[in-house]
Amino acid sequence: MVSEQSLKHILQSLNDGVALVDSSNWSIAFENAKFFQWFPPEGEGDELLTVRVPGFDPERAAKRLSAGRPYKFEIEVGDTARVTPLVIEMKPLHEDGGACVLVQCDDISKQKEKEYMLESYSKMSERNARELEKEKDRVEKLLLNIMPRSVYEEMKDYGTTTPQRYDSASVLMLDFVDFTEMAIANDPGSIVSELNDIFSAFDRIVELFGCERIKTMGDAYLAVSGLPEPTPDHAYNIAKVALRLKRYLDRRNQAHTEQWECRIGINSGPLIGSIVGIQKYVYDIFGPGVNLAARMEAFSESMEITLCEETYEVIKDDFIFSERGEFEVKGFGKKRLYTLEGEHPKRR
Repeated sequence: MVSEQSLKHILQSLNDGVALVDSSNWSIAFENAKFFQWFPPEGEGDELLTVRVPGFDPERAAKRLSAGRPYKFEIEVGDTARVTPLVIEMKPLHEDGGACVLVQCDDISKQKEKEYMLESYSKMSERNARELEKEKDRVEKLLLNIMPRSVYEEMKDYGTTTPQRYDSASVLMLDFVDFTEMAIANDPGSIVSELNDIFSAFDRIVELFGCERIKTMGDAYLAVSGLPEPTPDHAYNIAKVALRLKRYLDRRNQAHTEQWECRIGINSGPLIGSIVGIQKYVYDIFGPGVNLAARMEAFSESMEITLCEETYEVIKDDFIFSERGEFEVKGFGKKRLYTLEGEHPKRR
């Protein structure tokens, strides 16, 4: 049998706070050094647990202990410089419901530190996930600015894209008259800002008619209809876009001192669409159809839309044209060219 003196010595050497309490009046019959350190006596009633231990609920404790169940709660002790979190558990020492109760106080600082670290890590993970989602959305918007959505979806799903041949599509090529001289003679920053505003308006017009802006190259603007989703009205749509771009510039020039005049060429035919580049992605279109659109743009005068006979034959009933005559087109031989003047009244 362990003597009372030996038992007290063992209890005094514990790192946990221990006390024996009489539950009839909550008086402290015994306390070890750690309990005394955490709950030091400070005045009248110091022998009572209700005075020494803040947060102790005697009514709830009595109810649970009388039912043979432990009573547990958490508190913090110490001053503002150093606070120690404790969990206090009270258990009846006798199964017959005697008045003697064991009070055990455990320092849960390390547990709280782990909980705090887990909570901090969880918040950091959530914050990183939100930032990652924002970055993903930003990258998606950037990629959708340089490639059609269906091409982006293919690259996202498979990590690569397959060049696609389109047997029938229409291309629009536009550039501005004397842009280089404008940029040099005037404030370059202001000119580029205006160019950005104009291209942004062009993008809205192109989207309005279900077309795709492929890219801008300095003051040149390239758009296409009929890809990545084929449409039988590709020539009609691109002609509508060309007229709207020209009308937008006419109205803008009426309200601004700086005059922006363009040349536009359109052409219909087969072409290939594909992503080029490894580190810097660019979606581009290739083929004779694109080259001929560029040739048509070069044949245009200021604020003129030029196309050749093949495209004219497709949309001649929907628009008003003036014939330009036959011209030698580099790489394509002789071509009969037309100027697109406006939309036919019956299609407005």
